[in-house]
Amino acid sequence: MQREKMGLLLGLVGVICFSLTLPSTSIAVKYFGTTVVGLGRTVVAAFLVAIVLIVRKEKRPSLRQFKSLMIVAAGAVLGFPLLTSWAMDSMSVSHGAIESALLPLATAGFAMLRAGEAPSLKFWISSAVGSLAVIIYAVHLGFGRLQLADLALLAAVMILGLSYAEGGRLAKELGSWQVIAWAIMIGAPFFIIPVGLNVTPEMIHAPIQAWVSFIYLAVVSQFLAYVAWYSGMAIGGIARVSQIQYLQPFLMILFATVFLDESITLFTMIIAVIVVFSVILGKNAPVLKKGVVSNEN
Repeated sequence: MQREKMGLLLGLVGVICFSLTLPSTSIAVKYFGTTVVGLGRTVVAAFLVAIVLIVRKEKRPSLRQFKSLMIVAAGAVLGFPLLTSWAMDSMSVSHGAIESALLPLATAGFAMLRAGEAPSLKFWISSAVGSLAVIIYAVHLGFGRLQLADLALLAAVMILGLSYAEGGRLAKELGSWQVIAWAIMIGAPFFIIPVGLNVTPEMIHAPIQAWVSFIYLAVVSQFLAYVAWYSGMAIGGIARVSQIQYLQPFLMILFATVFLDESITLFTMIIAVIVVFSVILGKNAPVLKKGVVSNEN
């Protein structure tokens, strides 16, 4: 019981930390730009990760594991941070929270496919309902059409979903937080030059809230939040702890209201409830091995 409580507590800490990612990105990107915020956070996180890996004397991944880590890095340390940084430069946090709420569903879908399973009709219906709600919301805010920022954020969700699914599979043999740690170490060397080329002397004069937001993204969002999240699931059980993730879009909206003074409409909350409800149904939908016929009505 104590282990389960500790797992739930760590999972909640991870979700709260992740919920502050979009608000922090929205603040930092206005002063540092997309490339520095999107890729620079990984460069900074790499120094912390390197210390942890050296102190713990972690075993280096095998060549086969390295290939999987490349997929994790492509989503968690490249695609998602860069695309969300670009999107949050012109999108409200509450808007981003609605679209990122599809992440658990995307992760579940890719996890099924990677495991050779065929998602059930219930899963596809839930996915369609959640996706349609997000599109209606985005089109409503975009005055009749999807904006490029919407497409970027939805692409980020899909890429990170694949990354999470691959990371979850790899964590069984490499370790939970070690997956994101090694993914950071893989991506960071490639990001140093583009980040360096986009750093300007004026950035040193950015306000304190911009620097706090960037440091938060680098130290917490990019690494420590993953440690809490993966450790929580390892201790308290993946199925039970992962349910806490349904709180994330509502926490994002709350933080947007508190820290960014965003006004939240009833329409936004209704869409959030619809999306989260569809994600819950989709994640709990039965799955079958490919080639097996379902007995569902």
